[in-house]
Amino acid sequence: MAGNTFGNLFKLVTFGESHGVAIGGVLDGCPSGIELDFEAIQTDLNRRKPGQSKIVTQRKEPDEVEFYSGLFEGKTTGTPIGFAIHNTNQKSHDYSHIKDSYRPSHADYVYDKKYGFRDYRGGGRSSARETASRVVAGAIAKQFLKGIKINAYVSQVGDLKLTKSYKELNLEETELNPVRCPDQEMAAQMEDYIKEIKKEGDTIGGVISCVLQNVPIGLGEPAFDKLHAELGKAMLSINAVKGFEYGSGFNGVTMKGSAHNDQFNSDGSTKTNHSGGIQGGISNGMDIYFNIAFKPVATIIQPYETIDKEGNMVKTQGKGRHDPCVVPRAVPIVEAMAALVLADYTLLNNSMR
Repeated sequence: MAGNTFGNLFKLVTFGESHGVAIGGVLDGCPSGIELDFEAIQTDLNRRKPGQSKIVTQRKEPDEVEFYSGLFEGKTTGTPIGFAIHNTNQKSHDYSHIKDSYRPSHADYVYDKKYGFRDYRGGGRSSARETASRVVAGAIAKQFLKGIKINAYVSQVGDLKLTKSYKELNLEETELNPVRCPDQEMAAQMEDYIKEIKKEGDTIGGVISCVLQNVPIGLGEPAFDKLHAELGKAMLSINAVKGFEYGSGFNGVTMKGSAHNDQFNSDGSTKTNHSGGIQGGISNGMDIYFNIAFKPVATIIQPYETIDKEGNMVKTQGKGRHDPCVVPRAVPIVEAMAALVLADYTLLNNSMR
């Protein structure tokens, strides 16, 4: 199976399945001498882990990371950093009912057709549990990227949408509620709505917004390795993501060029930032901001009709422990993937000097 590696110089390979012994990764290319804050790494994992509130899956996993290489006396050595997170609360029998059938909008069908075999327990390799490994690597990348701020937050759940920009919000309040929305009044509405959806045995989608601040000028290349293209690839690699837009995004099509152009100040900054901090594929020193759309989780705890391996129509029902809305737990994943991109492009930029 290909496609398990992300990055060029700051490179992550992940391994493991949702109901296997463990998931983990090998982070190669991390510079030596970085003193790691292991508590900060575990904090990011705790933000992603299941069972943290009533509005997420109730699978109980401690998600404690164990490091096996690449570290000495609390600092990176420059050699590959190997780590693992052991699975302790698998309930594989929850998936026995889909052993011979395919869940709509899941990877089940295409996985089986592509490989001729699939691990039906929780989705196996295609499970979002794999993203815990990304969070570990991203937390290390954050500590390499000193001075750069990476903040993601939930800006929409279903039709409930924040109208304020990130500049009008106090992003330090993101962690004050289980939805991870920095507007406490809107967060309460979102939480109630997710609970209603959960009671119906259904799911709902949402949007995560992310802002990268203090990014230096010059990250990215003008042709195939544009910074926004790599950020888009990173975000679209996250399970359930259906869309990515940066800067003015799709709203920019309604504007005239005279209004959309970011006019310069004498110091090289711009009066507006419709470009989203990236021009010609290269960071320009302004804030980089983008939105990521997540679909409703495919597993619904309701009866539905599908097909089995023989192509027969069968009736079944979702079982097990699942998120009614994925966006609260996906916030640290978005931050991690953004950090991995910035770390990789920082090393690429330095290697060219």
